[in-house]
Amino acid sequence: MPVTVLLVDDEPLVRAGLRAVLEAQPDIEVVGEAADGAAVIPLVRRLRPDVVAMDVRMPLMDGIEATRALLRTVDAPPRILVVTTFEDDEFVYEALRAGADGFLLKRARPAEIVHAVRLVAEGESLLFPASVRRLAARYGDAGPAARAPLSAAGLTEREAEVLRLMARGLSNAEIADRLVVGTETVKSHVSAVLAKLGARDRTQAVIAAYESGFVAPG
Repeated sequence: MPVTVLLVDDEPLVRAGLRAVLEAQPDIEVVGEAADGAAVIPLVRRLRPDVVAMDVRMPLMDGIEATRALLRTVDAPPRILVVTTFEDDEFVYEALRAGADGFLLKRARPAEIVHAVRLVAEGESLLFPASVRRLAARYGDAGPAARAPLSAAGLTEREAEVLRLMARGLSNAEIADRLVVGTETVKSHVSAVLAKLGARDRTQAVIAAYESGFVAPG
């Protein structure tokens, strides 16, 4: 079955470009388009895409609010890939905090766009450690309210180590190589970290790690 994608962007040329890149792949199908975040929920309910490629800045409902609404109201929501012009945009960080699974720059090369969609569709998170560190340093809140959930999570020493490596952008396979364990063991640790932090996915866990001060963003 192909990976199905819904494109959400207020610029027709951007949607057309993304469609051309993605539909050139035999394993990806663009099932719909929208020009604003307000149209996302009914389209997702009707089309059931695997991935929503969502512009972060739109005139009526931006990608942040659309992400929140989608995760709040749709059962088994699709993966959300924020598409943005500027990687250091506060809107990007807020979208990640809201539950987006990663972000992609509009100037990305076609191969990078295809890789991003496939990766997110497989359940991975698309994070660029240097960019996330900068975003966390600029926009993150490391106050007591941010520190409390992670400090009370009760992570084991190995789970804490896995979280630090996740925050550095390492995949499960790379973490397994670093720790000299099997990938299934890493997956178990990642699942435990997500459960203890109450995080939807790796992105949310990494954001929590930075905002709590557990991993230094600088």
